[in-house]
Amino acid sequence: MRGSTLIELVTAMVLTGILAAAAAVFLRLPIAGYYDVARRTALTDIADLAVRRFSRDVQTALPNSVRVAGACTGLTTCYLEYLEVRTGGRYRVEPSGGATQCPAGAGTYTDALQVGSADTCFRSLGPVPNLAAIVAGGAGDYLVAYNLGPGFAGADAYAGGPATGGNKSRITAVTAGAGPNPEDRIDFQSLAFPLASPDSRFHVVSGPVTYACDPVAQTLTRHWGYAISAAQATPPAGGSSALLATGVTGCSFTYNANVVAQRNGVAAIRLELTQADPSGMAERVTIFSQVHVSNVP
Repeated sequence: MRGSTLIELVTAMVLTGILAAAAAVFLRLPIAGYYDVARRTALTDIADLAVRRFSRDVQTALPNSVRVAGACTGLTTCYLEYLEVRTGGRYRVEPSGGATQCPAGAGTYTDALQVGSADTCFRSLGPVPNLAAIVAGGAGDYLVAYNLGPGFAGADAYAGGPATGGNKSRITAVTAGAGPNPEDRIDFQSLAFPLASPDSRFHVVSGPVTYACDPVAQTLTRHWGYAISAAQATPPAGGSSALLATGVTGCSFTYNANVVAQRNGVAAIRLELTQADPSGMAERVTIFSQVHVSNVP
């Protein structure tokens, strides 16, 4: 048995190096491609989840309550705000009879909503969906009837801020109806609603929600739980917030209402996320989504 010579050893090392270099060239592209795809997929997932949350939320907006502020360019943050509807239904226009007076023994009060004169309660036509979720009391939900939005006196739920007034009143109590055709009772702070809904609709509003896109911090944030304000707060004061996306290098909000029919609108979000790869090259993903907003009051 003989050993290898120095020439044989050097030759083996050279051949091994050539094979390793060739393998690295052939394997580098598939491996780099895998990481590129994984990075793009992660960016797409983040953007898609944020846009889906935005779309789902905006569909719960009180009719004619969506409003946009800011340009989302340079150092300017942009905001989209709406009043979130918890539930809704139809109120009684005509009383059902003395046995179901609301409140009981109140003389001229009945279980119908008295539009144009001070009232404190009514019964719904049929059960109210998700009645148990309504928050009643000092910091509870609002009752809103016939919201037409900014510029309409007595029909703008933002007007008057967090106090009862205009077309909104703080809910003080809810009582589920009984029998085969239950009519739920909703009590609220005394208010003379100025305008009647043509379809006797009412909405229960939990409060305002704001989506804020900050091009400096490169974030998309959701705010909620703060007070209603006649002027759009930019940014909202108080409440809670949750970060939905980081690495946001471009975004915009738009809202277009049908000025003719005034019964629908379209809210849109454009979101661009950027992340650098190991070589420093920027990887970008852009998602655009439009959401139909019902404005039937």
